[in-house]
Amino acid sequence: MMSKEVVAPKAKKAAEPKAKEVVQKVKKVAAKESKNEKEIAPAKEKEVKAEPLKEVHTVLVTLPKPETEKSPYFDIARKYNILIEFFPFVKVEGISGRDFKKQKLDIAEHTAIIFTSRNAVEHFFRICEEMKVKISQEMKYFCISEAIALYLQKYILYRKRKVFYSADGTTEGLLEVIAKHKHQEQYILPTADNGKSDINVFLTRNKIPFSEATLYRTVSNDITVLMKKKYDLLLFFSSLSIQTLFDYFPKFKQGDTIIGSFGPATAKAILDAGLRLDMNAPMPGAPSMSAALDKFLEENKKKRKK
Repeated sequence: MMSKEVVAPKAKKAAEPKAKEVVQKVKKVAAKESKNEKEIAPAKEKEVKAEPLKEVHTVLVTLPKPETEKSPYFDIARKYNILIEFFPFVKVEGISGRDFKKQKLDIAEHTAIIFTSRNAVEHFFRICEEMKVKISQEMKYFCISEAIALYLQKYILYRKRKVFYSADGTTEGLLEVIAKHKHQEQYILPTADNGKSDINVFLTRNKIPFSEATLYRTVSNDITVLMKKKYDLLLFFSSLSIQTLFDYFPKFKQGDTIIGSFGPATAKAILDAGLRLDMNAPMPGAPSMSAALDKFLEENKKKRKK
């Protein structure tokens, strides 16, 4: 500790004037420094607005290319003058009739089927044909979207009183439709082999009788052909597609690449992988990925003009 200075009684009076002078000088210097600090103080920072995401010229949809030119993705490509390419990150392999028999599921005992994808539709009727199962004319079909419902025409005589679908193309919408019939039907839920869906959880929680029928399996597709390509925006539709990305590109860095997802499970997989999620579907006013993409591109275009 610093020791205090001891001043002799005679010298004390002589020291006081000097002390006062020193204090006054210190005050003047402090006042001058304070004034200088105010003069050189930086101006108040202006509000910083978030920069819009990069301009989009190329989009990769991680699904097979649509079979017809009527796909909304082609309309979007023309509307914004961008390139949209398709390459499936996941491929589907149907299980054999022999493997299906091991599940000991009698289709004839059920009165309704829940379809959430074209894959489910295709493999259900494939299994029925392979096993020579005749579908009752009274069978009811619950579909996640009108597009899936209309796709049924490829296999059945379409009757509105036997085909039901979500009005907005979402799982929530389909669950509302099922809830209206839950005590009347015995459901079959065709699935892949990669875990439970939101519908499975809903049916179980509400004690709705159903049988889960594994009809196909999803596996990673070889995407090495994309090694030298660069896209501004990537669209993912399943958690397995994220796994595929890192299986083939373990050092993938997102950087300014925009990433979009469809469904909560896919969104979670993207975030769990440490990636940034820039757009997610379904969303209000955009029940499909194509609608969400259109909305995103329009909003990003407006932001970039400001």
